[in-house]
Amino acid sequence: MEDRKTGEFRAAGDLTPLDIRYQEFRQGLRGYVVAEVREYLARVADIQSALIEENERLRNQIRALEAELAKAREGEAELKRAVVAAERIAREIKAQAEREAELIRRETESERQAALQELIEQMKRMRGEIEQIRNERDLFVSQFRALLESYLASLDRFKR
Repeated sequence: MEDRKTGEFRAAGDLTPLDIRYQEFRQGLRGYVVAEVREYLARVADIQSALIEENERLRNQIRALEAELAKAREGEAELKRAVVAAERIAREIKAQAEREAELIRRETESERQAALQELIEQMKRMRGEIEQIRNERDLFVSQFRALLESYLASLDRFKR
């Protein structure tokens, strides 16, 4: 990782809080106060520990959010499939309704034509019956007239 004697690092990411806390420095003639250096390194190590913990917490949060995002995307895909299926079903239902409406219209038209034809036939029968009744009436009137005329003739003969 590092050479604790020289304080050199192989890579920037190799520095750990323990490395900072236990770093050894060479002492020179007028070196630093060791206690102050240790205290400072301890504070830096604590800060780095907190940063590492926060970094790990944020990475975990990112993983959780990525998993949530993946679920949301999966849900969105399912929703899109459901919408497409619903649209297809709606088109099928509409087409079926249109076919049924056309069938009902045709049946209604057929029934209307049959009812109209029946009315025409009924009117023809009624006209025939009316004509027959008129003929019977005319026959009755003429027979009654003849009867009355014969009675009048008999009365005229009887009067004389």
